[in-house]
Amino acid sequence: MAALALEARSRPARGIKWRKKAQLARSYLALGLYLFVAVFPLLWMFMATLKDDADLVDATVSPFWFHKPLALNHYEYLFTRTNFVQWLVNTFTISGLTVGITLAICIPGAYALARLEFAGAEKLGIGIFMTYLVPPILLFLPLSRLVAGGLHLGNNKLALVLVYPTFTIPFCMWLLMGFFKRVPREVEEAALVDGCNRWQAVRRVVLPISVAGILTVAIFAFTLAMQDFLYALTFTSSSDQKPLTVGVPTELMRGDVFFWGELMTAALVAGVPVAILYNFFLDYFIEGITGSVK
Repeated sequence: MAALALEARSRPARGIKWRKKAQLARSYLALGLYLFVAVFPLLWMFMATLKDDADLVDATVSPFWFHKPLALNHYEYLFTRTNFVQWLVNTFTISGLTVGITLAICIPGAYALARLEFAGAEKLGIGIFMTYLVPPILLFLPLSRLVAGGLHLGNNKLALVLVYPTFTIPFCMWLLMGFFKRVPREVEEAALVDGCNRWQAVRRVVLPISVAGILTVAIFAFTLAMQDFLYALTFTSSSDQKPLTVGVPTELMRGDVFFWGELMTAALVAGVPVAILYNFFLDYFIEGITGSVK
């Protein structure tokens, strides 16, 4: 009887143990599927950068197999026979300057719209965001007349630094307005009571609290500037002035000839460092998106 009673008590424990194992197995299965979907394209790109052209165009060769010896020919061609390094420098220069201009305008503008009470502040904020919804296809012609004709910056990467804030500022100001509104007013009012003026309260209290939101806006501005194609194609034509989004497709695709190995290499070399950089700021990005304030 004692043995039967002991066995009866152990059955629920074994059931709970098996349920935990099943749940753990499902979790690992879901994680494995996610990693497969996320990593498979990168592995395919990496293998393509090492394959010979004959293996790349041979439909019988699997993505992770090869007939010809692996080599670094595509890397050599990309770095020595194209302006890829210059395209990369242009892209980060344009995106960095765009982020600087965007933050310089959005931080004070978003704070004023979110924290200072004046007539029409909310409507003005909505109007600023609505300009972001205007398609670039409607704006590139008047902007080209203004920048290239009026400022004489045709075929110049600096023209993109002036053009990109037209769509980064409205979007990023809208994001910062939402974040500044979530900063408790009591914190700022306490700084004002302690003797700080408005500027000192913003600089010493509001901005340190809003670091996550500001970094989130910077990431969005950098991404928007880095991925643009239409404006870059309109304002740059010389190879040494092009960013990556224009230089890679226009000079590695010649008619019906596609330099697949070089295209994959360019995408991998340009994408992996940016992914690592974004991962470094991932915690700040999540905090800014969720709107948490410490």
